Amino acid sequence: MKLRLEDKIALITGASRGQGEAEARLFASEGAKVLICDILDDIGQDLAKDIRNNGHIAEYFHLDVSNEEDWQNAINYISEKFGGLNVLVNNAGVGLRKPSILDISAEEWQKVLNINLTGTFFGIKTAAPIMKNSGSGSIINIGSIAGTTGHFATAYTATKWGIRGITKSAALEFAPWNIRVNAVHPGIVETALVEGSDDFKEAMSWMTPLGRVAGPEEISPVVMFLASDESSFVTGIDMTVDGGFTGAGAFRQVFQRAMAQPGSKL
Repeated sequence: MKLRLEDKIALITGASRGQGEAEARLFASEGAKVLICDILDDIGQDLAKDIRNNGHIAEYFHLDVSNEEDWQNAINYISEKFGGLNVLVNNAGVGLRKPSILDISAEEWQKVLNINLTGTFFGIKTAAPIMKNSGSGSIINIGSIAGTTGHFATAYTATKWGIRGITKSAALEFAPWNIRVNAVHPGIVETALVEGSDDFKEAMSWMTPLGRVAGPEEISPVVMFLASDESSFVTGIDMTVDGGFTGAGAFRQVFQRAMAQPGSKL
């Protein structure tokens, strides 16, 4: 039986751990040749070695997504190593836990934008031409439900809203090259971004209809679907994977507040 990503060549950023690691392992197990890109070199190299030891194909390459020259070097490497590029997952990202705009410095603001949004822009810009030469491509930008609602982390939220815009613009521009561009917006996921935030995770779990935090392995199959030929007529979309968080809106809070009132009637 043919594997779902057989003969695909994939580059995944922020792939040394967390959600990117889950994507790299899944992609490789489904037949893709995977280039793991990150700045966590030792962890990334160990991951690539572990994937190879399990009989799959993976290499590691140092990539700071905010550096355009690093991007070009990564594209040159994957071209020479594997002969092209079919899938790009713009997964790398950082957060900034400052709820007030007044507390965010210009340097902090710029760092989040450089990694989350400009990094995605550089990835699309450098990957699209080689995908064209490969005959087709799929670009998956990892956003967040922070980019579909308001969110207390202003810098992070701004970048994730920006990812939605660049996804749709790129989908239109590169459709004639048979390159699809989509975005995946996870809810709360157990990754390094939320380490040490037990109160936040508990509150998010309470607000999420499914009542829990997702594992990275619950997001990666959705990303793989968009990377595969199964989604060959899908481009320019926002795919939310959030346990029902955005679907519920604030109704759960409204309901509980209403029911808590003496003699409440709905």
